[in-house]
Amino acid sequence: MTQFQKRIPRARRMLESVGSQYPGAWKQFDAFRADRGKGLPDWPDWCFMPIAAGYAIASGGGANRVPLERVNHPAVLTALATWRMTQGIFRFDETLRAALLDTPLSGGLPTQHLFRLPHWCVYVETEGLTWSDIPLEGFFAHLEYDIARGGTPELRLLLDVGGDPRQPFSPETLLPVPIVLSAADIESAVELVNQSAREQATALGVPPDIPLGLAQPQAVSLAPLISLLLYLCAEPDVTRKGSKVTLDNPQPTRTRRDGWKLFPADGPMEIDVGARLGAALRTALDRREEMRSADAGTGKTLAPHMRAQHWHSFWSGPKFTPDGSAIPQHLRKLDVRWMPPIPVNIDDPDNLTPTIRPVR
Repeated sequence: MTQFQKRIPRARRMLESVGSQYPGAWKQFDAFRADRGKGLPDWPDWCFMPIAAGYAIASGGGANRVPLERVNHPAVLTALATWRMTQGIFRFDETLRAALLDTPLSGGLPTQHLFRLPHWCVYVETEGLTWSDIPLEGFFAHLEYDIARGGTPELRLLLDVGGDPRQPFSPETLLPVPIVLSAADIESAVELVNQSAREQATALGVPPDIPLGLAQPQAVSLAPLISLLLYLCAEPDVTRKGSKVTLDNPQPTRTRRDGWKLFPADGPMEIDVGARLGAALRTALDRREEMRSADAGTGKTLAPHMRAQHWHSFWSGPKFTPDGSAIPQHLRKLDVRWMPPIPVNIDDPDNLTPTIRPVR
């Protein structure tokens, strides 16, 4: 490829490869979507398409089953069909990303935030991160409504581990990782999936190859990815070519022939995440030591800094009944919100220079 040829993002190349290996799959997904709540069960708006549809396409439909050697095909098909609708590629400012990853995820899994993904499916670049010591190029993330389990909500990740994008169904390219959102924390969510996989393998007469105790290191590898997603779910600082952008899913368009119809994005949309905020953080870090020296002993100036990102919990709902008696705290609602890094005592981030490095 010459320097004058347009670089095709990995995510887009994988989308094209999936479409070529399953001709007609996109039309089948469109048909499933059109039959939602009619001939097919309904599902929530936060899910573009349950993986049950991908299973039907990969198996050929009816009573057919997906063979063991293609067990990952439904997950890959559904994730790419979902990402096809918006094709957002999210690229984090390096400094902001470091700040996000520097705050460990602890306590309960913040489920409610993950239902606020800016698109049905996102692709996040992750140059420099690893999954089980394997370099990670990026990952797809979308929400699953597991019809077979009564509508259990799941966060579905599809890890891009750097293989040939022309072979998206190879485990050396994409690895599906489900996370059950009804679990108390990340480790518990992973263990639920691992236990289910062991049970399925036993039922098929295949020796389970998922050892006990694997959930903890998997949870450690997943935490940075979930941190990045949480930022995207909290009104993120996003720009495209220096201009602010609004993120949303496509809305149906009325057509003369087919009635109301959803149209996929024309092509990939590369989005810079945290450019202004990351620049502000760099300025704060560069000036902090200088300000500390200048103001040593005065106690009058608060040095520019970044208030660390954190979980913010608060109780909502009425505190008192109509007769004035207090409502017990356990009967009120506990809300948990992700608070992104907040610059304190720094210049306007709009005038600062972002640092974004594309993944090649």
